[in-house]
Amino acid sequence: MSDLGPDAALLRSARLAFENDPPARIGLAVSGGGDSMAALHLMVQVFGPSLCAVTVDHQLRPEAAEEARFVAGVCAGLGVPHQVLVWDHGTIPGNLQDQARRARYGLMQDWAAGQGIGAMVLAHTADDQAETLLMGLARGAGIDGLAGMRPRWQAGGLCWLRPFLSHTRQELRHYLLRHGQDWRDDPSNEDDRFTRVKARRALRALAPLGVTAGRLAAVAGHLAQAQHALDCAVDAAIAAHGHQVAGAIAFDRAAIMALPAEVVRRLLVAVLRGNGGAGHPPRGGDLDRLQVAIRQGRAATLAGCRLLHKGPRLWLCREGRAVAGLASPSDALWDRRWRLNGPHRPGLEIRALGAAGLALCPDWRGLNLPRPVLLSSPAIWDQGRLIAAPLAGKANGWQAICPAVTASCNIAH
Repeated sequence: MSDLGPDAALLRSARLAFENDPPARIGLAVSGGGDSMAALHLMVQVFGPSLCAVTVDHQLRPEAAEEARFVAGVCAGLGVPHQVLVWDHGTIPGNLQDQARRARYGLMQDWAAGQGIGAMVLAHTADDQAETLLMGLARGAGIDGLAGMRPRWQAGGLCWLRPFLSHTRQELRHYLLRHGQDWRDDPSNEDDRFTRVKARRALRALAPLGVTAGRLAAVAGHLAQAQHALDCAVDAAIAAHGHQVAGAIAFDRAAIMALPAEVVRRLLVAVLRGNGGAGHPPRGGDLDRLQVAIRQGRAATLAGCRLLHKGPRLWLCREGRAVAGLASPSDALWDRRWRLNGPHRPGLEIRALGAAGLALCPDWRGLNLPRPVLLSSPAIWDQGRLIAAPLAGKANGWQAICPAVTASCNIAH
C-alpha cells in the first residue's frame, strides 16, 4: 500500500514502533475490538512473518470465547500465529478491571517468554490516553497519574510498546471500514459501572468545549515531558548521593534532605517500588510519615522495605519479614528482581539468608553493611543447608544480580 494514501500516518506509526530495530519475533495483543484489529492488520503489513498474536480470555463474559475464535480466524487468514490465554480465577476481590489488567499483563509476559518474543505491542489510542488523564483528575492525581500511558517501557524482559497513542479510536475504525474488515465490540465498554466508561462518556460531553481526545492526549504528552525532567533529577540525585549495594541503597542523609521536596518524594517512591516491588506507590500519608522518620533519625518500615540509619547515612533495604517465606528454584527469578548465577542443579533453592544463614557467614561484618540488609539478601539453599550467600562473603562460585533503582520505578504502565 502506498504511503500516499489515507493509511500513511497509521502505517508510519507502526513502522516507527521499533525505531528501525525490530526483534526477530513481535507479540501483539488482540482482543477483537476495533483498536486491536486495526493494529493487527497494520502490523502484519509492516512486520509480516515476525508477528505473533495473543488473545486473553478473562472468563468474565460468555461472549469472550467467541471473540477469541473470531480473532483466531482472522489471524489464520493473515498467516499470523495466534494463541488464546485463559485467566483461571475464582472470586475476584477489589477492583475488577485492575485485577483483570494485572492478570492480562502477567499472562502475556509469560507467553512471550515462552515464545521467544522480544517485544509486545498494545493497541491503546489517544482516546485511552485522554480517558486515563480524566480518571487521574478524578483521583486528584499528581504528575505521574496525569502523564498518561507510556508509549514504550521495559518490564519482565520485554519491550512493551503502544505505537498508536497519537491516533484516535475513530481513525483506527475508519481504517477497518476502508478495507472491509470487521471487529467485535466489547459490551463492557458501555457499562458505566466502570470508571473508564464514565470517563469515556465525560469526554463526549466535553467535546463542545474543544476538549477532545486528541487535545487531552497532547496535554498528557506535555505532562510526560515534565515527568521526564523530574525523573532525570531523581536519577541524578541517586547517582550523586546514593550507593546501591546488596539490593539496598544508602544515601547521604543531609544531602537528600536538602533536595527539593518533590524530588525527595519521587526518589523515595522509586526506591520503595524498586526494592519492594509494589504495583502502586505508597499512600501520601504513609510517605509523609516515612519522611518524618528520616528527619528524626528513626527506623521505619513501608511497602515491604525498611529504613535504617547508620552514621550520616540512611539505608533503604528489603524488609526481612517480606521475603521470609519466598522460595524459587536457583535458576528462576527471586523476589521479582534477583537472579543468581552459579552451578545450578535440581533441588537448589533461592531463599532469604535470614539470621540462621548469616550465622554461617563469619566474614559478613567486614563488609560494613547493616545486618538487616544481609538478612533479606538472597542465598542458595539445599534442603535447609546453606550452599552460598554471595552478598554476605560466602560466594562459593555464585553471583547475585538485581537491577539498579531508577526513577522509572515511579511510573505505572
